[in-house]
Amino acid sequence: MGPSERRARSRPIDAPRPVRHSRARRTTGLGKVVLGTVVVLVSGTLGGGAYVYQHLNGNIASSALFSGTTGSAGVRKADEQGRFPINVLVIGTDSRSSEENCKLGGACDNAVGNADVQLLVHVSADRSNITAMSIPRDTMTDMPGCKDATTGATSEAHYGQINSSLSYGPGCSVAAVHQLTGVTIDHFVMVDFAGVIAMSDATGGVQVCVSADIYDTYSHLKLSEGKHTLKGEGALQFVRTRHGFGDGSDLGRTYGQHAFLSAAIQSLKDKGTLLNPTKLYGVADAATKALTVDEGLNSIPKLVDLATEFNKVDTDRITFTTMQTAADPNNSNRVVPAEAAQKLFSTIAADESLSKDPATATATPSAAATTASAGVATDFTVKVQNHGGVDGRAGSITQVLTEAGYDRAVTDASAGDLETRTAVLYAQGQVDQARQLAADLKIPSSLLRQSTDVDDVTLAIGKDWSEGDTYPRTTAKTRKEALADSHASTAKNSGCVPVSTYRTVKYNGVPMTPSQAYAAATTKKDSDSD
Repeated sequence: MGPSERRARSRPIDAPRPVRHSRARRTTGLGKVVLGTVVVLVSGTLGGGAYVYQHLNGNIASSALFSGTTGSAGVRKADEQGRFPINVLVIGTDSRSSEENCKLGGACDNAVGNADVQLLVHVSADRSNITAMSIPRDTMTDMPGCKDATTGATSEAHYGQINSSLSYGPGCSVAAVHQLTGVTIDHFVMVDFAGVIAMSDATGGVQVCVSADIYDTYSHLKLSEGKHTLKGEGALQFVRTRHGFGDGSDLGRTYGQHAFLSAAIQSLKDKGTLLNPTKLYGVADAATKALTVDEGLNSIPKLVDLATEFNKVDTDRITFTTMQTAADPNNSNRVVPAEAAQKLFSTIAADESLSKDPATATATPSAAATTASAGVATDFTVKVQNHGGVDGRAGSITQVLTEAGYDRAVTDASAGDLETRTAVLYAQGQVDQARQLAADLKIPSSLLRQSTDVDDVTLAIGKDWSEGDTYPRTTAKTRKEALADSHASTAKNSGCVPVSTYRTVKYNGVPMTPSQAYAAATTKKDSDSD
């Protein structure tokens, strides 16, 4: 049993028991870790001289992406236009391997470290949206076999706590998260406690908001109601706060962590950090010193490339979620993936947008007419069939295609059974035409199917496409199902973090709410004090 498994757990003193099953315990440090990720990504925009380049390059530590002896990191799959999504596993380590980290972490018995945070960041293939999913550190799951390339330590495949995978290197965490979610992992980024202090100082601080006065006597976060700019240890206290937010469990902690990351992203843009070489160098230097990355990100040019892809997505298209959990029937201090988590996993793996307003949900006929305007041949027959039950759908899509240059598009009015999913059917030798049609109508390549029942490329419209001129990337129903109980928010509108109204803390041995503790602790300095 690792050190993190031996730590005592505490339930909020008067938090309601019905929420216990959904807690995500001790996912400490999401905000600090992702801040590091964001900083290192934007640092790629730095345009310095040879010394700066060599200095930053020399800061970067790296190791193998995958170190499993069983399983894999997954296989990359392109969308219908040949574009690839990007999936990055962000890892926060609770290692106490240095004196500085030991002081900040408070416990000095764990030189190897467990994954204090595991955040799976998915960038869509079309770069229209990002989903960032937190995986609770106390999740129990089937673990892969691993071998740490640095230490030679090995583990057999077993059932265990997912954060312990880091004991065998970040490549083992990659193997574990892929095995759990089915999502292909392209890269990892890892940071420790000391890293967030250096990076938050370099950015000049991050503005956060709390809904009421708060003093968490465990993390030592102390703030009055409203907005505050945090850096250094104050920033670390905020992202480590568990007892002060929500119901006092790690579900509450994720509220603060997601809000902190949202604010960090906005801060980098609002403060002009990206346009100020001096500020940007400080951020880049702190970030590259604090991070360990996989070998695919082990140089400034590689980070530049990744930064470019991340920066294509607007903040209101970044969705934060937490993997849905249920209580472990064998241990009340652990959780297991809830049934709803499988829908979230499959939606991310299928590269379906979880943003509320998918950029490609609808399009005008002129926007769909990209093939004709590009001069690509559309001189093949397309039959459009209605299997969705909405009157007139086949005719309206035929009209869209005609206006897009498909002069041989026709409506097939023959009767057919209702179908749940849309499909593009094609005969042997017609795959290129089918792909072209799918690309113009934003239909995923997974819906293309060769068939001996058709002579021409045939678009069979199902119940999943009841409106709009292009195929909806994600239906509202799919989005709702995937995000159920995942505490979703966006990077642009995270709002004030809700302070717990339960007696989740103790001051001088007396149980009280965080607001009561704030009022009592008159001699304690606030976390935003100089």
